[in-house]
Amino acid sequence: QVQLIESGGGLVQAGGSLRLSCAASGRTFIRYVMGWFRQAPGKERELIAAIRWSGGNPYYADSVKGRFTVSSDNAKNTVYLQMNSLNPEDTAVYYCAAGPLMSSYDYWGQGTQVTVSS
Repeated sequence: QVQLIESGGGLVQAGGSLRLSCAASGRTFIRYVMGWFRQAPGKERELIAAIRWSGGNPYYADSVKGRFTVSSDNAKNTVYLQMNSLNPEDTAVYYCAAGPLMSSYDYWGQGTQVTVSS
């Protein structure tokens, strides 16, 4: 049974930082892409960062480029999203997902809430 479990969300003041974690289990993910998505109230879910377990350049949406960093620890089957210089527009539920392509995801975590106060 595949599981993706996010952690690390919470409440932070504008300008602060948070690190999200996504622990993956239940199958071999080496050929998979791990994506971080977010969905704010009343908005569509958007892909904000992605990384391949096998390496290569990560992907970042323009809205987070230069502030967020995605990384992976293959030994721990865990992907991280380091979020710096947070602002209220970053408030959303953040999800990790796994899939064969940057544009296609088969497995999803339950989501973790990130709230940035002004």
